[in-house]
Amino acid sequence: MSYQAIKLRLEPPVCYLQLHNPAQGNTINDQMLTECLQALAALSESAHIVVLEGMPDYFCLGADFSGLQTTNTPTQTPELYYSLLQQLASGDFVSIAHVKGKTNAGGVGLVAACDIVLADNSAEFSLSELLFDLYPACVLPFLIRRIGLQKAHYLTLSTKPINTELALAWGLVDASDANSASLLRIHLLRLRHLSKTGIANYKRYINQLYPALEHNRSTAINANRAMFANPETLNKIKRYVATGLLPWES
Repeated sequence: MSYQAIKLRLEPPVCYLQLHNPAQGNTINDQMLTECLQALAALSESAHIVVLEGMPDYFCLGADFSGLQTTNTPTQTPELYYSLLQQLASGDFVSIAHVKGKTNAGGVGLVAACDIVLADNSAEFSLSELLFDLYPACVLPFLIRRIGLQKAHYLTLSTKPINTELALAWGLVDASDANSASLLRIHLLRLRHLSKTGIANYKRYINQLYPALEHNRSTAINANRAMFANPETLNKIKRYVATGLLPWES
């Protein structure tokens, strides 16, 4: 299968899935989401470990708003985005986020949804949505599951980035190293020995223990749609895309 917004490398039982939208800062659009979901479905028999990666300087900078100027609608459908987060969290494979550089907004959701998060010392994580009268509706169910309500609350309200050291202390990152590629290899040496059946049975059980991801799906998606139905909010985003100016800057 040919992909435009992602790159795949298969080394059974491991699949390396790289988000690849460099022209837009590795931001998320429907093409990327669809290709990720198609890839995960196609690889269900050949891989039981999926390594999600970004670019060397940034993992993912959130939603791709480049199309707002012409279509007046976001290029990231919340249903598709939430479905990908659910697959990473609940699919019958071990999902590993391998993070380098900056991660913002929806990119934090991708990280939080993964079973294991490995980062190098350059990694930064931020939720910038409130700067534009938005909030991370679809991200929060996954982020709260990983780091707890108050830390997710703080990250949302502060809009400030946190570094790898703090992300590790909070539990957003599971392990870090200056050489994250070596850290990933060490983890894969062990994970390769797990069976597809064992992983599937365990993930099914953990999903039953924590059913909130499915229960919160419609609430998160409806909240996302309501936010992007506000013309004033859309104008703030479009102005930022066109000029780089934040809402309070002239």
